[in-house]
Amino acid sequence: MGFWSLFPVASTPIVQVLLIGLLGAYLASGYSNLLPHSARRDMNKVVFTVFTPSLMFASLAKTVTLKEIISWWFMPVNLGITFLIGGILGWIVVRILRPPRHLEGLVIATCSAGNMGNLLWIIIPAICEQDGNPFGNDKVSGARGLASFSMAIGGIYIWTHSYSLMRNASKIYHASHISCHAGVIERHGNDQRVSTDQENMLSLPVEVMEEMADNQIDIPLLPNGSLHGEKVNSWDKMKETLHSIVEELLAPPTVASIMGVIVGATPWLKSLFAGSSAPLRVVEDTVKLLGDGTVPCITLVLGGNLTQGLRRSVVSNAVIVAIVCVRYLVLPVIGIAVVRAAYGLGLVPYDPLYRYVLMIQFGVPPAMNIGTMAQLFDVGQEECSVIFLWTYVVATVAVTVWSTVFMWILS
Repeated sequence: MGFWSLFPVASTPIVQVLLIGLLGAYLASGYSNLLPHSARRDMNKVVFTVFTPSLMFASLAKTVTLKEIISWWFMPVNLGITFLIGGILGWIVVRILRPPRHLEGLVIATCSAGNMGNLLWIIIPAICEQDGNPFGNDKVSGARGLASFSMAIGGIYIWTHSYSLMRNASKIYHASHISCHAGVIERHGNDQRVSTDQENMLSLPVEVMEEMADNQIDIPLLPNGSLHGEKVNSWDKMKETLHSIVEELLAPPTVASIMGVIVGATPWLKSLFAGSSAPLRVVEDTVKLLGDGTVPCITLVLGGNLTQGLRRSVVSNAVIVAIVCVRYLVLPVIGIAVVRAAYGLGLVPYDPLYRYVLMIQFGVPPAMNIGTMAQLFDVGQEECSVIFLWTYVVATVAVTVWSTVFMWILS
């Protein structure tokens, strides 16, 4: 399959994302004002709790089997490598360019977390449907299964690793915001009085206080590591850490991915949901119908946030260029080396389509779910929109070029 014949296939999903994003920008602009900040925030909550879990469960329960999961065992390892190397490169970018502290998590997340589901779900089957592709036209069903499995495993990484990064960034951002309005409680003997700064905090608008409560912002510890003078021992810190890990693993998208894998890998459970004669087919169809709204909603919100990012942004051009270089220059080259080494060691089967998916996981733009997290935690929304604008514009060419290179290597 030649370069120019591949170009429309690889660029179509990226162009679709940009077009829907432009629509979201128009809806959020003053010309329409149908998608204000409050509406985008509420839409993201629905995407997080309903649409994304539905998409993951429906895709996995229908297309994945136990045999395929066993044969695809290297994919979780491959995705872990992308997150590990991308995270290291993102940390280096942060150390060198030193963006504002509350944006460090965003930079690392965009370098490490790629669009492992939504984009691959469109690209991979579309390539297999083209005549003359190196994988064969009979691979469309397998392509959907690979895309679903990639989305599920990538979703688990994103909703744990990236979710933690964005939540910590939110705590840093809102803690610094609170410190501008609140003072510490001053004690004089047995009498207690509230400082002027804390009175100012208590007089903040109700909307601001509700926003702080919605984001579950913790009060910063005092310099001695205690809260209101109470020392926090190592056992309490350990319990807090375990609680955070469990909370991240119990995020709706992660739970839905695990349930989808279990249903898909268990024949008698799968027969209840998937198939024309399945007794619970209506449940599968309903969940799939809900999941179909994930990509449009995420992309509309992304475009809506872009209207804010164009007006003001703290992220520098150097940071944007660094993220683009990490995602489209360094990671794809490393991906080729990793997959070829794994194939040489016998860790990956001959299947060219499977190896293509492993390679392209290194060359996709940042995960759109990062924008959902920025909206959920109310941190770096404008900066995230600007980063996404340029990374997805560059992806129109970069993903096409790397797709051609990967298929040339595998043909």
